Amino acid sequence: MSAVQFRPEPLIIMEFNKKNIAIIVITTLLVVFVGSFLRQPKVYTFYKEQFVPSDMDTVFEFFSRPENLEKITPSAMGFNIITPTPIEMKEGAIIDYTVKILGVPVRWRTMITSYKENEYFVDEQLRGPYSYWHHKHTFKEVDGGILIIDEITYALPIQAFRKIVHPVLIKPQLNQIFDFRFQTIKDKFK
Repeated sequence: MSAVQFRPEPLIIMEFNKKNIAIIVITTLLVVFVGSFLRQPKVYTFYKEQFVPSDMDTVFEFFSRPENLEKITPSAMGFNIITPTPIEMKEGAIIDYTVKILGVPVRWRTMITSYKENEYFVDEQLRGPYSYWHHKHTFKEVDGGILIIDEITYALPIQAFRKIVHPVLIKPQLNQIFDFRFQTIKDKFK
């Protein structure tokens, strides 16, 4: 009986030239990008309270008019309502606007999904820069005025980059927006 000799094929080693490196990098980024949509999104929360020495009707009326959003949003955000005004604030109302993100105008569409006069309303993103956005505005009568509570739950669209984008861009921008809002509201309701 004769022995069969096994000859392994020589390994093919890829040359590391610029083209192959570019292909490897692009493929890796594509796999990470596609994979980010398959993972459970990280959901963030933002919470802010503010006391104003005013009455419920005055405060709620101001906040339930979407046209006033421009007054309490930093001008650098380029906030602009597209929906014809006046907008009736009610459950099911849809509001289209643009905001600037890193200087680029982005369309944003929200729907008022819940509304109870002089208590709260909720706006949720239907289309825009986030993969999820739920913003509850609550108004509570307290001794000497009204407590305004903003509770936002949101998720970023590209999960693979959230560890960099959220702490460097998103969270500081939300803080900046609400710090501006806080001061503007404080000045308005002195």
